[in-house]
Amino acid sequence: MSGSNTFQDEAQRHLAAGDVPAYMQALGQGARAAAVELRRADTGLKNRALEAMAARLAASRAMILEANALDMQRGQQNGLDSALLDRLALSDSRVDAMIEGLRQVAGLPDPVGEIDEMNYRPSGIQVGKMRVPLGVVGIIYESRPNVTLEAASLCLKSGNACLLRGGSEASASNAAISSCIQQGLADVGLPAGAVQVVATTDRAAVGAMISMPEYVDVIIPRGGKSLIERISREAKVPVIKHLDGVCHVYIDTTADPAKALAIAVNAKTHRYGTCNTMETLLVDAPIADLVLPELARAYAQHDVELRGCKRTQALLPQAVEATEEDWHAEYLAPVLAIKVVDGMDEAIEHIEKYGSHHTDAIVTQDYSLARRFMAEVDSSSVIVNASTRFADGFEYGLGAEIGISTDKLHARGPVGLQGLTTQKYIVFGDGQVRQ
Repeated sequence: MSGSNTFQDEAQRHLAAGDVPAYMQALGQGARAAAVELRRADTGLKNRALEAMAARLAASRAMILEANALDMQRGQQNGLDSALLDRLALSDSRVDAMIEGLRQVAGLPDPVGEIDEMNYRPSGIQVGKMRVPLGVVGIIYESRPNVTLEAASLCLKSGNACLLRGGSEASASNAAISSCIQQGLADVGLPAGAVQVVATTDRAAVGAMISMPEYVDVIIPRGGKSLIERISREAKVPVIKHLDGVCHVYIDTTADPAKALAIAVNAKTHRYGTCNTMETLLVDAPIADLVLPELARAYAQHDVELRGCKRTQALLPQAVEATEEDWHAEYLAPVLAIKVVDGMDEAIEHIEKYGSHHTDAIVTQDYSLARRFMAEVDSSSVIVNASTRFADGFEYGLGAEIGISTDKLHARGPVGLQGLTTQKYIVFGDGQVRQ
């Protein structure tokens, strides 16, 4: 632990001096050293660390809620909107959920060390792949202090050290949670550098973190579009991300009307502020006059504003005329764009042009059309006869997720423990030499 104390002392000196780049450099050095130690940590040790963090969190409940009250007071004074304040707020039940989340991650299968694809080669050697941690993961996020614990637990269980940079609005809450994490690590003898919460809200810390490929192996941003665009543009470290959640549901002529109604209502109204919420509804023309009036009545009960194409407006006079911007929009609000299309080809063309490659669904009774939709829609999740709201790590059986990726390299879709690992080739021989 002496090495970790050295880097912590050095980091604090740089922070006190206002030298943010040097401070981040020291954190990076500590994280890289911890990543080496974590390669030796077995599943039992990692699980004991998670349980120790849970115990520390439970014992520090009052301190955490007091810190969160300070953040909430400051947020109200700074004019944060109600949605951000809701994400920021902690309560006894949310602390209970954080504790339970740590224990759930401890109960998940550990992907590290898994070996597959073992095959004998003609030379007699045996070649396979072993799953290993990425190394050091940098996570940049806004508002929600529970992300601090979620990210720490997933990174630790997958054998990664992590650098966590939360938003300034949650600084007191994150500091309190960080203290519990550090105590939990110390309780089981893991290095302090395994999980570090950046203790400055200076924006220069983000710039430094995304520019340290010698210390950080991957960056995962969780936040608004402007944050993710900035990180994607400026990062010198690989980024796992998604920019938008412009998700579609297409109702085909053969769709069961009852299923179509249930899916289209749930996909929009279950929660408005999530990236897997439907933002555009596409309806095949022959069924539009049957399903749209009924859907409009259901959406009216949820006070959803409808914006539609000319053919939609002809069936739903209450719909506002949709503009080009509406087809691109991720509303994250009770607003829905609706377009009547002539068949699946037009639906797929619309999704290709305006979608964000996140999650898109089809409601159909035609097996061939379902197969075509799955093959031709280029999104990280493609769903048949179910709500887009299922595009989630927990619902997919991953146990938990660090985020959702619309990238195509390394991880795509919900990123769970396996997405925080990679594979390396392993070779077993018995004295063979290449001829």
